[in-house]
Formats: sequence, structure tokens, C-alpha cells
Amino acid sequence: MKGYRAYFLNKLLWLLVTFVFAFLLNFTLPRLMPGDPVAAIVSRLAQGMSNSTGMKEVYEHYAALFGTNKPILDQFFLYVVNVLHGNFGESFSQFPRPVADIIKSSILWTIGLQFPAIIVGWIIGNALGAIAAYLKGGFDKVLLPVSIFISNLPAFGMAIILLVMFGVDLKWFPTSGGYGFDLIPNFSWNFIWSVIVHYQLPFWSIVLIAIGGQAIGMRSMSIYELNADYIKYSRFMGINDRKIIGYVFRNAMLPQVTGLALSIGTMVGGALFAEIIFSYPGLGYTLYNGILGQDYPLISGATLIITMMVLIANFAIELLYGVIDPRIKAAQAD
Repeated sequence: MKGYRAYFLNKLLWLLVTFVFAFLLNFTLPRLMPGDPVAAIVSRLAQGMSNSTGMKEVYEHYAALFGTNKPILDQFFLYVVNVLHGNFGESFSQFPRPVADIIKSSILWTIGLQFPAIIVGWIIGNALGAIAAYLKGGFDKVLLPVSIFISNLPAFGMAIILLVMFGVDLKWFPTSGGYGFDLIPNFSWNFIWSVIVHYQLPFWSIVLIAIGGQAIGMRSMSIYELNADYIKYSRFMGINDRKIIGYVFRNAMLPQVTGLALSIGTMVGGALFAEIIFSYPGLGYTLYNGILGQDYPLISGATLIITMMVLIANFAIELLYGVIDPRIKAAQAD
């Protein structure tokens, strides 16, 4: 127990150090972008205004409102205080909408897209990999090259292929948005059906990429376990083959479960390419629009949420490994 406590504190220390550096970069990098977002807001508000003095007053008002007229150090401490209170400021590009509201709505779209896609891709990929390792023969010879090809295909490549095939050529599914542009969100069947139809292309673009990588990983681990000494010894002892296979795939599943936990922990980052290509209103697409609009508060808020989820997911996996991995337990005992 004492060894595990030291292990826990060590991982917690690295989590805190990493978070501090990530927080500093999260604040600094968006502000290094060229351009003046306040000037963009003023130009939209001051259309038709010919009085330069009036435009200057409008600019100074919004610069003071967003704090861009203050030294960078003052902006940083103000940002820290606001974040501790759950306040990410107001969006530049969608002013005066609060950043927290934008992130809250877009996260729901991302989770609704990512979580089912991750689970479905994980289940199908692991099932195919396990079957290929066990059956071998023609099934494995077809599955392996197909899985390697799909897993190495860029995410945006898969999204574009599905968009062109099923959206542009066949016209089976819409090519952009989370629902029809002429609809207002409600619980009517018309709106729900529109969401389901718009959901298909981004969903399957994520699932297909996930299947390839999971199948390769499960196949490799299953082959390794099937050729392990304890399997040969178990068969020599006459243990039922079905029972042996159950232990094989349970052991082979451990790194796959770790990958699943990491994927779920990092899913709030959104399938960036899928969301951008299909204009799906998730967190990745929101972050992309924030970058285009030089929206410092939105960029900082979105990337901070993504960073926190990635760090927490990694921390949880490290703790899980410390409990279930015998090698780490042995190291703790020493």
C-alpha cells in the first residue's frame, strides 16, 4: 500500500506540472496569432459610421470590455481568476454569447457523435481481430491488409470519401450540418429524423477508422497469447479449448481496454476533421471557427477543456495500470 501511495503521488505531481505548462500555453498561443479580433468586432458594429472619433470610442470600449488593452500579465491573472469561477469570458466571434454556453452546447454534439462511434468501432474491430487470429486462413489474409489500409487512411480522407460517395454522388445523406438548416431544434419527429440522417456520414467516418486500428491490435495480441507457453501447457493438460480461448482473449483485451478508456477520455476533443468536413456542430468545429475568427476566449476555453480531459484520462489509466498490472505491483513492492 505504501508503494502504491508513492506511485500515486508521483503520477499526481506529473499531472499538476503538465497541467500548469498546458495552462500557460493555452493562454499564450491564441494571443500570439496575428490580427486584432476587437477591430473585427468594431468593424461589424460600426458599419455606416463615418465619424472616426466615434469608431475610436467604440474600439476603446470593447478593448476595455475584453481586457485586450491591458498588459499580457494582467490579462493572464484576470484569466486565471475567471477560469477558477467557471467564467471563460464572452466570445469575440459570437459576441455577446458567453464562451461557457457555446462549449456546453457543442460538447453535447461531440459526445453524442464520438461516444457511440468509439464503442461501435471498438467492439467491431476487436471482434474481427479476435476471429482473424483464431480462424487464420483466408479470413485473416483479407482482414489484415484491409485493416492496415483503413487504419493508415487519414481521418479527413475517410470523411471526404464518404462525403463524395454517399453525399454528392448517391445523395443518400446530407453533406453538412447537424440537422436541416430550415429547422428549429425541438422534439418533433421531423427534427429527430433530420438529426439521425445528418449523423450518419460523420459517425461512420469515425467508426471505420477505429475498426482498422482495433482489429490490428487485437489480432496481434491474440496471436501472441495463442502461442504463449501457458496455452500449450493447458492444452497438454487436456483443458477444454473453449475455456482456454476465453482466457486468451481476456488477456489480449487488456491493452485494448486501455485504448478504449483513453479514447473515451479524449473524445471531447472531437473528431476534428469529421466535424469540420461535415460542418457538424461539435467542439472540434467550434474550435475551428474560433481559430478562423481569432476568438481568444473561445479558443482558450475549448482547448482548456480538451487538455483537462486528456490529462485526466491519462492519469486514470496510469492509476488503473498500477492496480492491475503485476509488473507495476512488483515495482511498488520493491
